[in-house]
Amino acid sequence: MLLCLFVSSCLAVSAVTLSLPKRSSSIWNVDSFDSLITFGDSYTDENRLGYFIAQNGSAPPPGTYLPEGLNTASGGRTWPRFVIQYTGNTGSSGHWTPGLELYDYAVSGAVCSNDISPRILSAINGPFPAVLEYEVPAYLADRNTTRNGTNQAYFSPALSSTSAVYSLWIGTNDLGINAFLTDSQIPGYVLSDYTECIYRVFDQLYASGARVFVLFNNAPLQLAPLYANDTLMGVGNNQYWNPKPTNHTAIAAKMHEYTTSVNDIFKYQSPYEALVAGRYPGASLAVFNVWQLFSDIYDNPTAYLNGSQPANVTGFEHQCTPDQKSCYLMYNGTSSDSFMWYDELHPSEQTDRIIAQTFVDVLNGSSSYAQYY
Repeated sequence: MLLCLFVSSCLAVSAVTLSLPKRSSSIWNVDSFDSLITFGDSYTDENRLGYFIAQNGSAPPPGTYLPEGLNTASGGRTWPRFVIQYTGNTGSSGHWTPGLELYDYAVSGAVCSNDISPRILSAINGPFPAVLEYEVPAYLADRNTTRNGTNQAYFSPALSSTSAVYSLWIGTNDLGINAFLTDSQIPGYVLSDYTECIYRVFDQLYASGARVFVLFNNAPLQLAPLYANDTLMGVGNNQYWNPKPTNHTAIAAKMHEYTTSVNDIFKYQSPYEALVAGRYPGASLAVFNVWQLFSDIYDNPTAYLNGSQPANVTGFEHQCTPDQKSCYLMYNGTSSDSFMWYDELHPSEQTDRIIAQTFVDVLNGSSSYAQYY
């Protein structure tokens, strides 16, 4: 009798699985998209936090189109700017034209929601602007205005349900110091509140007409020098964490636990929301496994890092004293492509190139680093 019940249950589950709606792969063609709209933190930000700091905490007014930024947390250009480069083309005239227009709403230091794990920045006299409370509203405000100083619609060409792709990469700060890692979140909040925030962001974007989403999972932050154990060359007191506790093994283990836990939630909640719950009818969602991409770079660096010096995945290029009064570049900046990490926390420009190349594959529906729903 128990065996029959078990077999019946399995058959029932199989029937449900087989009846799930399938997402068409036809949308996943980079040539179908005109606009890339990005949300996140310093892993994606070009210069938005810089605007806040320069304006004493004031946000860019609606209609402000921020230019390309070359002085970013990677030491150069960020991954979305490389995506623009890689998807452009040079016509018969020899003139290069972009295939995508980038609208970057990411803010360095951001978390998903300041209602969960706010982090204060003295330079702007308040918390870092968060995705849910600032970045998405800023995008929505731009949808209803013109570019400053012109009569031109802010988004040009105009956005449609199939011409724009929306990416979200947030979690490095949510899970890090002054947040969950150091038990600094608002009391009572847990990791699943952070992951649910991700889908609330997509709720708001979906309500605005967005239909194509790419969710980045979390990088293996326990490999970053800021959080690595001593065996993997984790750092002590530094510009981001000073003073830092001396038990680096405990720090790395906790970060490993947190990032793998939330990535597993993304792995299973994303198909549930898209295929079972019907949370985003008619939308297409890709989950980009940057955890695995970073791990592959770390495990096989010579296949990805091509500087004049030996490939380096445990050290970092930009060295600063904990008080930031003295900083320099390893090898005087002549071998940036040798490093996986630019500083204690941030991927290098070379890593951002690899992320961008893989992201283009994701947009083409052909990446082994993505699951599509």
